[in-house]
Amino acid sequence: QVQLVESGGGLVQPGGSLRLSCAASGFTFRSYAMGWYRQAPGKERGMVARISAGGLINYADSVKGRFTISRDNAKNTVYLQMSSLKPEDTAVYYCQAGIGYWGQGTQVTVST
Repeated sequence: QVQLVESGGGLVQPGGSLRLSCAASGFTFRSYAMGWYRQAPGKERGMVARISAGGLINYADSVKGRFTISRDNAKNTVYLQMSSLKPEDTAVYYCQAGIGYWGQGTQVTVST
């Protein structure tokens, strides 16, 4: 069955960095787009970054220049490198596969 397992979340100070990972299984990873989404308390889930099977990338305006999405098809893993983190980046971050599945989410908290 399809599984998406996120890791790498945690507590970080403003200006810090984190790298999220999403390990995928149960489908042909290299054939599908992958994305990172986030949901803050009281807000709707929104797209953070997305990478197509061919490597085309889109970012939300709020993270452009600070976050980088990448994928390793040999490891069936998608990454989100987050830098210059701000308190408003605090949210649960979810990995999504273009096949229509979601991971369980990982909490990112940016605070002093």
